[in-house]
Amino acid sequence: MHIGKKAEIFDSTLRDGSQGEGISFSVQDKLKIAGILDEFGVTYIEAGNPGSNPKELRFFEELKKITVKNAKICAFGSTARAGTDPKDDANIMALLSAETPAVAIFGKTWDLHVTEILRISLEENRKIVKDTLSYLKEQGKEVIFDAEHFFDGYKNNPDYAMNVLTSAVEGGADVLALCDTNGGCLPDEISDITSKVCDKFPNVRIGIHCHNDTGCAVANSMAAVAAGAVHVQGTFIGFGERCGNADLSTIIANLTLKCGCDLGIDLSSLKITARKIAEIANIRLKSNHPYVGKSAFAHKGGMHIDGVQKCSKSFEHVPPESVGNERKFLLSEVAGRGTVLPKIQRFAPEIGKKSPETTAITNALKEREDFGYHYEAAEASFDLFIEKNLGLWKPHFNVIMYKVLDDFPAPDGEQQSNAMIKIEVGDKVSMTCATGNGPVNALDKAMRDALVGFYPEISDMHLLDYKVRVIESGSTTDSKIRVMIDSADSDSVFTTIGVSSDIIKASFTALVDSFEYKLSKKEN
Repeated sequence: MHIGKKAEIFDSTLRDGSQGEGISFSVQDKLKIAGILDEFGVTYIEAGNPGSNPKELRFFEELKKITVKNAKICAFGSTARAGTDPKDDANIMALLSAETPAVAIFGKTWDLHVTEILRISLEENRKIVKDTLSYLKEQGKEVIFDAEHFFDGYKNNPDYAMNVLTSAVEGGADVLALCDTNGGCLPDEISDITSKVCDKFPNVRIGIHCHNDTGCAVANSMAAVAAGAVHVQGTFIGFGERCGNADLSTIIANLTLKCGCDLGIDLSSLKITARKIAEIANIRLKSNHPYVGKSAFAHKGGMHIDGVQKCSKSFEHVPPESVGNERKFLLSEVAGRGTVLPKIQRFAPEIGKKSPETTAITNALKEREDFGYHYEAAEASFDLFIEKNLGLWKPHFNVIMYKVLDDFPAPDGEQQSNAMIKIEVGDKVSMTCATGNGPVNALDKAMRDALVGFYPEISDMHLLDYKVRVIESGSTTDSKIRVMIDSADSDSVFTTIGVSSDIIKASFTALVDSFEYKLSKKEN
């Protein structure tokens, strides 16, 4: 597929994305994301519906105080209610009060919705669409018409669906965004119908808005652009209701790198943009997410690793750096010296494949893997492992002792853990106690309190995730436990590991590594 033309990106993360399960943006969250999207370079930021709730009203008021450099802010709302003049409609008034340069208006194009949901005549619906858009154009707005359920409407009654678009064009629509609102279409349907719309309205920008209920939202969006659409709507990382919206982080990369499409976006910041938005949404970015996941360019098979080292495009469809990502060679018990060597050379470039250090570390790795360690998913701990085995490790602190006590039952009815830690930094000793909602939380708090006076940068780090797995079970009481801890600071997410027959010891090992790795980052 070679498109080779300009297109515009309409980001709906703040509106449609916020309708995803488990996502709730505060006003400050939305302001942060708007700034990130603007810096990234999307064409439009759909900020939300200013008439929907008080939080949205506050958000739009705060938006007025911010200088937007690259994107157009767009408010979202519906056509005027039946029987109401647009100038008297509360939703339309709210849209105008938002003072955004663009508005997105959704209207019905499926006759089923007109007769069964709105319960008005087909002609009255067309008049509402035309009158609403005409009024907004009179107010100086750029108007994007979201043709809701367009593809289902076209398949049910193509003449009427097209007639509604005609009414929108007569009302002055700048963009006709064709919506697969139920997400039930396949690429061939999207391509065929979009092509017909582009032929009928050659002087209007045609857009596409897909949902992912068949898993085809990205493919459907790509098919629409190939058929003539130039306006692409979606959300970052595919956030959205039910199965989500079309994933812009994938679409943007596909359009730019695969289709030669000019979006006016610097892809080198794609990964960091996706990560920042995921962090604010408190949603973990999947490691295998295309282009931006931490495993998107991860290689484990020996043949793959050897091939990539000799010629990267032999096993990579695009260079990782083109999207701001990086290549990873995964470590495992089957790793050879060629796999481990790039990791070693980050700390000691002079060491070669046949150096005794490489052989010793490879063998030590296999022993650790046999014990239960799993470094391919805990590269922070592996970096520390390499430094220690090269004799380069200089610990930032020494743990003299730690203790954890649990209260059962807790006085307030919930589990309560108390941790005590004694550490040594140079010739100074610090002893702290902390209470948490579990042993790991208590240990984390105690460790943080003990270290922050020596290392203020610790305050920039927080625990993201905690995973436990039983890896040996000769008997239930003699099992080995593997603990993985994901931590984050202002510029990265990193994973550490601990293994022991004691879950507290395994957890503490991983926790200590997370603090040591954080402190070592600024030095490497």
